[in-house]
Amino acid sequence: MTKKFVFSWLLLAILCIPVIAQIQEPVKFKTEWKKLSDNEAEIVFTGTMDEGWHVYSTDLPEGGPISATFNVDKMEGAELAGKLEPRGKVVDKMDPIFEMQVQFFEGGTATFAQKIKLTGGKYEVTGYLQYGACNDENCLPPTNVEFSYKGEVAEKKAPAPVAAAPAKAETKAETDTTEAPAEVLPPAVTPPSASSADYWTPVIDELRNYGDQVSQESYSWIYIFFAGFVGGLLALFTPCVWPIIPMTVSFFLKRTKDKKKGIRDAITYGASIVVIYVALGLAITLIFGASALNDLSTSAIFNIFFFLMLVVFAASFFGAFEITLPSKWSNAVDSKAEQTTGLLSIFLMAFTLSLVSFSCTGPIIGFLLVEVSTTNSVIAPALGMLGFAIALALPFTLFALFPSWLKSMPKSGGWMNVIKVVLGFLELAFALKFLSVADLAYGWRILDRETFLALWIVIFALLGFYLLGKIKFPHDDDETKVSVPRFFLALISLAFAVYMVPGLWGAPLKAVSAFAPPMQTQDFNLYKNEVHAKFNDYDAGMEYARQHGKPVMIDFTGYGCVNCRKMELAVWTDPKVSKLLNDDYVLITLYVDEKAKLPEPIKVNENGTERTLRTVGDKWSYLQRSKFGANAQPFYVLIDNEGMPLNKSYSYDEDVDKYVEFLETGLKNYKK
Repeated sequence: MTKKFVFSWLLLAILCIPVIAQIQEPVKFKTEWKKLSDNEAEIVFTGTMDEGWHVYSTDLPEGGPISATFNVDKMEGAELAGKLEPRGKVVDKMDPIFEMQVQFFEGGTATFAQKIKLTGGKYEVTGYLQYGACNDENCLPPTNVEFSYKGEVAEKKAPAPVAAAPAKAETKAETDTTEAPAEVLPPAVTPPSASSADYWTPVIDELRNYGDQVSQESYSWIYIFFAGFVGGLLALFTPCVWPIIPMTVSFFLKRTKDKKKGIRDAITYGASIVVIYVALGLAITLIFGASALNDLSTSAIFNIFFFLMLVVFAASFFGAFEITLPSKWSNAVDSKAEQTTGLLSIFLMAFTLSLVSFSCTGPIIGFLLVEVSTTNSVIAPALGMLGFAIALALPFTLFALFPSWLKSMPKSGGWMNVIKVVLGFLELAFALKFLSVADLAYGWRILDRETFLALWIVIFALLGFYLLGKIKFPHDDDETKVSVPRFFLALISLAFAVYMVPGLWGAPLKAVSAFAPPMQTQDFNLYKNEVHAKFNDYDAGMEYARQHGKPVMIDFTGYGCVNCRKMELAVWTDPKVSKLLNDDYVLITLYVDEKAKLPEPIKVNENGTERTLRTVGDKWSYLQRSKFGANAQPFYVLIDNEGMPLNKSYSYDEDVDKYVEFLETGLKNYKK
């Protein structure tokens, strides 16, 4: 009964996910009127942010994220005193994507305050705070927090002023707070005309019937585990680990006459390895916190540190020197293992392996932890370590279960040094990624896109020549024969180097877009295969589509949306995608952060709340929420020229094949 009850709740939760997955409310603001003196008050906006989200501060440069602004609709009996003031912990960083200094709140709270001077008599202050909020994958449209305060203070008498009487709020008490969810207000535009009214009809249920967009989080967790598992396999075949496997398994099988007990000890040994590395992943998160780990991916100082660390490890793998932990550490643990018995003894033996193999596993673990830090998830480091540890522990358990396999196990030899050197080349290549982030943050411009690609071309070309035996390092043997697997690896490395050559002239190189600096750092660009929207107005685009009998793709985007730019560069430039968008669809791009004012503000009722529409961006944000039930960007939706959906929506996913399938499915449904 209990199992059925739990299963029922899990099934109910899964069924409810599509309903809540689209609209995001990661930030919630409340407003408060605070009296400072008889003739001065301030309006305080206090926001709480979900984990991983941040709210941008005031007075940011043009062309960057959305700045927080204080906007007045009506002000009588009062006047502004100074500017909108951010309060609390504001982080000031060079953003590598926008290539400018930006300030934002993080840590869960954002506070703004605007001082108001009361001139006497009745007062009324009505307006809104507008702000921008982002996480690593999505940005919300410009979001408005509305306020309205009324009251009365004693008027000043000549010649001497009289102390102001306490203000009496007509609609709110002076210390009352009002909750305002962090969602963007709809635009100040004229309502759709009668001919276009059907275009604005909500189709949330119809869109949901096609299924929800793929959850990126679940895929990223699979990716993290798989990346950790591959890292563990690489560590397994290094000189620090591989030779230990037969000795350890033989020890467990020979230490007792009971074969079952020997197998049990070997399995316990493998499980201990898993526990040690998963505990390491959890400890990293608990010590630094998920948000601090995420800072590692953008902090210039930490990126320089990891760049230098990977270069040092690469030099060690090339044979310049040997990096090991102090021998007294492993000796102390080893002696404790000999003095104890039972499960504790086996656990200490596994811990000894972790210390002894550090010179080979350390660089792989370090790089894995830095990479998973970008997910901003508490689980990610532990999940990566779980994959790593399972791969590392698996052979100890398998060889204990099947001892005859030990005879066919490849002997230690020069091939293990080849693996170390290959890892050295890969670490050198990935080190440049970290240097690139620091270079963008400080604005050095020493590692522009073409410089980065030139270095990668050289690195992977040298790796190919090494695998062919044309380059030797101190620990390599003098054998001149090249094995077939080694030859094919060399072929792949050299082909990859050649593949990157067109990138020196501006080719997008989707395979390295996640590592190379952004395209705007490219000084010389001959590549022109770009997709441009036919319309940036929804109603005009829909009328054109109806007249020409074509389906429509709506691209909800933003000027400050980084992942929107990634999709345009990595996916839209693909020939199949560009042909479909240019020839078969009417592409309408709608910027939800467009600041152009509309003729007059318009009041609309949304979910029982009256909201004010003021800008073109508000209009498109309202369209996205009211018609499609979503509010994050990038957001792509296919509709026919009557406004009905043709496929499920699509968000940030750089898989070109998925995007092509998304477009082609929409075309098939339209032709039906």
